[in-house]
Amino acid sequence: MLGLLGKKIGMSNIYNAEGNIIPVTVIQAGPCTIVNVRTKDKNGYNALQLAFSVRKEKSLSKPVLGQYKKNNLTPAEVLKEIRFADVENYKIGDEVKVSIFKEGDKIKVKSKSKGKGFQGVVKRHGFGGVGLVTHGQSDRVRAPGSIGASSYPSRVFKGQKMAGRLGYENVTISNLKVVKIIPEQNLILVKGAVPGANNSIVELIKK
Repeated sequence: MLGLLGKKIGMSNIYNAEGNIIPVTVIQAGPCTIVNVRTKDKNGYNALQLAFSVRKEKSLSKPVLGQYKKNNLTPAEVLKEIRFADVENYKIGDEVKVSIFKEGDKIKVKSKSKGKGFQGVVKRHGFGGVGLVTHGQSDRVRAPGSIGASSYPSRVFKGQKMAGRLGYENVTISNLKVVKIIPEQNLILVKGAVPGANNSIVELIKK
């Protein structure tokens, strides 16, 4: 396993050698600075703690800031641990770049989906609505309808589909193909859509 942190730039499309158009998501992948190295002998597993993007010191807690200053590193916006099969060739302060991937690789992308705020049952769960729309507009068209029984059990069951917050959840898309890599700009082009809004943080994993 190996991986990298990045930022979703947006969607575009490119042409392949046969002249077919391919929809791609453009991701700024790295460079990520190694803040800590986990080894199997010491920690029981191999992993790298990667830092991505720059953050102001005043927005960090003292324990986290001390971890950066201890190793003379610049504070980062994102700090995440990613499993690596081999960590022998890495040390604290090194940079992991997009060159760890190559065109044709199949990767897994993790991110948070777009947050859509508080939504009703029609948009959140696909309800059809219960109100009549003839003879004048009803105010119950998009209402959820009955949510519980009467005298028994005299309560609403847990897990009932109701209105509430929609989106902003962890989403993983597997088997996305790396179409193109632009190492001088730290860009990776992945075939298809990637979850999350533009400028959201993504995690790229290759097994």
